[in-house]
Amino acid sequence: MSIDFAILIPSRIGSTRLANKPLIDLNGISLIERVYNQAIKLTNNVFIATDSDDVVAHVKTFTNNVVLTSSSHISGTDRIYEAAKALNLPDDIFILNLQGDEPFVPINLLKMILKDYEENHPDVITASQKITDKVDLDNPNCVKVHSIDGYAEDFQRIFKDNVEDLSHHLGIYGYKLSTLELLVNLEPTKRELDLKLEQLRFMDNNYSIYVSNYPDKVQGGIDTQEDVDKAISYLKSL
Repeated sequence: MSIDFAILIPSRIGSTRLANKPLIDLNGISLIERVYNQAIKLTNNVFIATDSDDVVAHVKTFTNNVVLTSSSHISGTDRIYEAAKALNLPDDIFILNLQGDEPFVPINLLKMILKDYEENHPDVITASQKITDKVDLDNPNCVKVHSIDGYAEDFQRIFKDNVEDLSHHLGIYGYKLSTLELLVNLEPTKRELDLKLEQLRFMDNNYSIYVSNYPDKVQGGIDTQEDVDKAISYLKSL
C-alpha cells in the first residue's frame, strides 16, 4: 500500500453500560487485546489511547504501544488526537481510528477503507454494512447512515422519516492528522451532544464523509452484556 498510515485505538474505561469494558474477558482474551490483535495483522503502527492506568497496565502485558490520555475527552476522536500528538506522528500521516470495542473488524474491510480513501480523497472516511435485520431499524444502538454516491448525507440512531438506502454505520474513521487537528478544534454541536454521535460534528461543519460500504457482515461490537454473550458464543463457534 502506498499510503502512510497508523491505526489508533481509543479505549475508555468509563462505559456506562459495561464496567471496565476494555478489560472484559472474551473467551480468554480481553476485549482491547482482541482489537489490537486484529489491527496488527495490517500494520505494526498500532497504538492504544486510553484514560485508564488499569488499561495501560494490562496493555503492557502484550505491547508497549499505549498512550495514557486525559479522562475529560467526550469522544474517541479527541482522545486519538492527543495520542497522535504525544507520539509525534507527522501531519500528513493517515490515521485509522479503530474503536476499542470492535474486536471482529475484518482486515479486508480496513484495506477497503484505505483504497477508497486513496481514490476519493474525502475529508473523513468511515464504513457501513447492510442492515439485514429489520429490528435494527428501531434499535438506537444500531447507528444508521444515509449516503448518496458514496458520501454521507446523515447519521441517526433512528430515522423518523422513511428513508431508502440506509446502512448500518460501523464505528471506524480515517483522516489525515492535519484534518483531525481541524476537527478536534471545532466546538461540539448540539446534534453531536444530543445523539452522542461524534461524526455529526464533522457534518455540521461541512466536512465530507465518504462511506465505504462493506458487502459482508461484520460480527457486532461490544456495548452491552448481551453483546458480550454473543461475542463469546461466536468465538466458541469458530
